[in-house]
Amino acid sequence: MGQALFYHLTRQPLEATLPMLLEKSLQRGWRVVVRGTDPGRLDWLDQKLWLGPEDGFLPHGMAGGPHDARQPVLLTAAEDIPNAAACLMAVDGAAVGAEEVAALDRVCILFDGHDPAAVQHARGQWKALTGAGAAAQYWSEESGRWEMKAES
Repeated sequence: MGQALFYHLTRQPLEATLPMLLEKSLQRGWRVVVRGTDPGRLDWLDQKLWLGPEDGFLPHGMAGGPHDARQPVLLTAAEDIPNAAACLMAVDGAAVGAEEVAALDRVCILFDGHDPAAVQHARGQWKALTGAGAAAQYWSEESGRWEMKAES
């Protein structure tokens, strides 16, 4: 059974936090799907991932190509997981179901702590997932480093 980790972004933006989490997931041997809600925003993230440090190449691709199933990290706005990922990273309020938390090794929900609507949406996701019996942790970087603040 998997676990949902909520990341409340207050110091570092998504484009700085996501690569760090992707690297850690790849080091564990996991394939990852990054699920967003807006294809344009995912294109922007794709460009940010390609512009990372030269010594930190992050292999990834956008969904819709001929090799989706082979991508170690796949960015998509769809709900399917064509690359057999063990980890789902939901950004920008993308939907996550309790059945996905149960089926995957890890689900990460990243949300902008400076956006009241995003915070409210994440609270709703926490309530829905934990209410359905999913294990969850809430992580905050407010102190300057990541700390777990709640667990269910």
